[in-house]
This record gives sequence, structure tokens and C-alpha cells, in this order.
Amino acid sequence: MTGQVYKSTGSWYTVRGDDGEFIECRMKGKFRLKGIKSTNPIAVGDIVDYELEETSDKTTGTIHKIHERKNYIVRKSVNLSKQMHIIASNIDRVFLLVTIDNPPTTTSFIDRFLVTAEAYGIEAIIVFNKIDTLTETTLDEQLYLQHIYQGIGYQCLRVSSTETKGIDQLKELMVGKVSMFSGHSGVGKSTLVNALEPSLHLKTTVISEQSKQGQHTTTFAEMYDLAFGAKIIDTPGIKGFGIVDMEKEEISGYFPEFFERQDQCKFNNCMHKEEPDCAVKKALENDEIAWSRYRSYLQILEGDEEQHYRTDIYNDDRIESDQNRNQK
Repeated sequence: MTGQVYKSTGSWYTVRGDDGEFIECRMKGKFRLKGIKSTNPIAVGDIVDYELEETSDKTTGTIHKIHERKNYIVRKSVNLSKQMHIIASNIDRVFLLVTIDNPPTTTSFIDRFLVTAEAYGIEAIIVFNKIDTLTETTLDEQLYLQHIYQGIGYQCLRVSSTETKGIDQLKELMVGKVSMFSGHSGVGKSTLVNALEPSLHLKTTVISEQSKQGQHTTTFAEMYDLAFGAKIIDTPGIKGFGIVDMEKEEISGYFPEFFERQDQCKFNNCMHKEEPDCAVKKALENDEIAWSRYRSYLQILEGDEEQHYRTDIYNDDRIESDQNRNQK
């Protein structure tokens, strides 16, 4: 029998069969012996073959084959740094939920996530959530971030779950697709899913005023069928996003604004650091590329840890630009 994995708890997998029925399955141990450098060989979204097993109290299944994935998105495993964790597979679109100060989402996190989506061939859309909570200052920062990422080519949405702003536009982008919601804990993923499909009643929590951090309400990734003809994968909140399985020479190719200029560099293998006649550095000096993006690129290139503190991105970019002009 063939079905799709809707939920993974690490040892059991909820599979929806071709007949529409859900069944709890385990996997055969041999999947762990195939050299898959992942903490979870089976992920939500996987198409699998399974066999039914009758027990004394209920019918369960055993997964014996994983079909080839169209794509998947990964992050570095929290406890095993040399391994990756597959967040979900067979995704049409991923929506990265970003909040400015409730809790804060860093550009370092945004850029690492977008690089990974580019590397695995998944369309990424940025959703600026909780726009109803923005102040005059945080609104300016949100609009500045939107200006940066729209200029690169990423579609951006402004959404408020509580005031249902932007919900219809979001639905239009999800119809007929398998979408994934991702972001930090507390950015409102489950609340947004509830706004899209109120009958789900997903558990939500409030942000800690002291720490400005969210609490995990989604423990495991899970896929839901929505009434308007879409599928959504809700994922646990991510504190950091470790980059895995990338060579240094290919990283700039996953920054679209770098990629479109790299054939104009003097050297084919230009790393956009100290090389002469670098088109990316020239664009940076002319304020055609955001300094925040370049800082993220250097962090990833050098293997530095993600910055978890929030910076004043608008002023940081302006200061870097002014300092660059003064050095000329």
C-alpha cells in the first residue's frame, strides 16, 4: 500500500493511504543502515509504501520503502552537529514567518533559511506576521526589510491573524499546493493556521514579555488538509538554522543578487571578499546589495555561528554604507 506521511513523532509515523484512511506506522530498522546522514530518515511529506500488520488491539503498518523525493528542506541537527534533520519533503512552497519584535527575527536567520530553500529548489515566500502589533519604529524596520527582499525577487506578504489581514492573499498562494510554515517559536505559525482553518483549533501560546521569546506549541511537524484545497505542514519553532551540505564555492550562488552578478567578476572563482574587480563588491559599494545580506554571506562562508541578537538593520546598513564612502 502507498500513502503520504502526515506526522512524525520520531518512532511512529501517521500515514494517509490512497484510500484516505490514516494509519500509524513504524519503519523497518534497515532504513537507518543506508548511509542517510539524517536524524530522521522518514519525514513529513514523504510518499511511502507500507504493509498492514494486525495486532491484538489495532491495525498498524510497517514502512518498507520511501519514494524518491521531489525536494526536501533540512537544517543542522541540534544535538548531532555533523548530521542534518529533514524538516519536511515534497514541498511546493515554504512560507517563512517573520516578526520584527514579537519575537525578533534576525536577518541572519532569514538569510540562512532562504539560502537553504534556494539550495534545495523550494520557492520561499516571506510572511511578515503580526503587523497589527507594529509601532512607528518597528513598522519602518518591517518596510525596510520588505524593500530589501522584494528587491532581490522574494515575494513578501503582510499578515495579521488576529485582524485577518492578508489571509485571503495567503490562501490564494496555497490553493492546490503543499506549503510549509516555518520560523522562530512564537512568530504565530499555529495561530495563522487556525486563521486559515478555524476548525483545526491548534494550540497557541503568548509571547513572554520578559524574554520576547516564544514557547514551543508545535512539538512535531504535521501536515493538514485544508478546506480550500491546500495542504499545510506546520513545523516546530526553530531557534537557529544551521547550514549543512554546502561547499564554500557554491554559497554565493544561493544569494540571487550575487548570482546574477558573478559572471561580471574578473575571476570565475571569485569569492567576493578581497578579489579585485568583483562585481558583487562594486554593487555593495553602490548600495545595490544590502550590507545585511553581505554580512550573512560572510558568516555562512566562514562557518560562523548564526547571530541570535537583533540589530538595528536600517541604521547598521546606513552606517556601513557611509563608512565605505568615507574610505574611498
